[in-house]
Amino acid sequence: MYKRQVKDVYILGIESSCDETSCSIVKNGREEIATSTSSQIDIHENFGGVVPEIASREHVKNITLVIEDCLKKANMKIEDVTAIAITYGPGLIGSLLVGMQAAKTLSYIYNKPLVPVHHIAGHIYANSLVEDLKFPLIALVVSGGHTELIKMKDHFSFEKLGGTLDDAIGECYDKVARVMGLPYPGGPKLDKLSKEGKPTYKLPIPLNDDSYNFSFSGLKSAVINLNHNEEQKGKEINKADLAASFQKVAVTSIVSKTKKALKDYNINNLIVAGGVAANSILREALSDMCKENNIHLSIPPLKYCTDNAAMIAAAGYYAYKLGRRADYHLNSLSTTPLQ
Repeated sequence: MYKRQVKDVYILGIESSCDETSCSIVKNGREEIATSTSSQIDIHENFGGVVPEIASREHVKNITLVIEDCLKKANMKIEDVTAIAITYGPGLIGSLLVGMQAAKTLSYIYNKPLVPVHHIAGHIYANSLVEDLKFPLIALVVSGGHTELIKMKDHFSFEKLGGTLDDAIGECYDKVARVMGLPYPGGPKLDKLSKEGKPTYKLPIPLNDDSYNFSFSGLKSAVINLNHNEEQKGKEINKADLAASFQKVAVTSIVSKTKKALKDYNINNLIVAGGVAANSILREALSDMCKENNIHLSIPPLKYCTDNAAMIAAAGYYAYKLGRRADYHLNSLSTTPLQ
C-alpha cells in the first residue's frame, strides 16, 4: 500500500498593526522559510513614541518592497503560496489598513484564500515556531497594549481569565522609562538599566488580590510621584535603583497572578507572548517559578516576541486548517476581542 502524501501548506503572513511592516512565509505552521521586516523605530524615536500618521505612511512606502523581498528570500512566487494570512486587528487603524489592502489584493489577483488573524493570536502562536503547543495551557500575553491570562483547551480556543483593568504592562514600562528620561523604546532600556541597580525604593504592589486581573496605573503613578517629590527636594534619583525597584514589583505581580491561574486550573503548560516577553527579568522569574512548580514553559526567542509576520503566518496555518476564511468585506479593527 502507498501512503497518501500530505501536501505542505505554505502561509504568507502580513503584519502591519503598528510600526513594523513585515511579511513572512511559514511552512506547516512550524518552519519559517523567509521573513522581511521594515522597522520604523529610528523614525519614531525622534518623537518619543509611535506617531500613527507617520507609521501608516511608512507602511505605504514599504509594504510592496517587503513582500517582494520576502518572496525573493524564499525563492518562491505568490503562486506557490497556499493562503494569505493577515492581521485584521487590534492596532493602529491606518497601519492595519495598509496591510489589509495588500493582502486582499494578492488574494484576489492570485485566487488565494484570505485567512484573518487576531494580532494577539499571532503573538501566542509565535511559540509554535519553536515547539508544538501542548494543551491545555495558560497563555500569558504581555505587550504594549495587552496584559492578559488566556486559557486554551485546543487550537484557537481562547478563554480570557483576566486582564489589565487600566494600563498594559508594556505601556507602563514605556511611560516610566520616559519619566526617568530614557530614550524610546523605553522598555528595553529600562530592563538593561535595572541590572545596574538594586530595588531600594519602596513601591506599591499593584492589585494584590485573588483575581486574575492586573493593574499598573497605580504603580506608574507611584514612580512618577516619587520622581517628582525627589526633584522638589533637590535630591537626585538613582535611576538604576528605581528601574530595579519598578521591575521587581511589576514582575512579581505578573508572576504571582500567572502562578495562581496555573494552580487553580491545574494546568502544567505555560506559554508567554508579546513584546514584554523579551524582558530579561520577567523571563528569568517565570523560568524559576515554572521549575519550582514543574510547569512546562515556552517563551519564544527574542525575534518572535516583538511584532513580526512569522507569528501571523504560523497562526494563519492553524486557522487555515480549521477552515477559517474571510471574504473581501473583512475590516481592519482598532479594537477587537481575541477569537
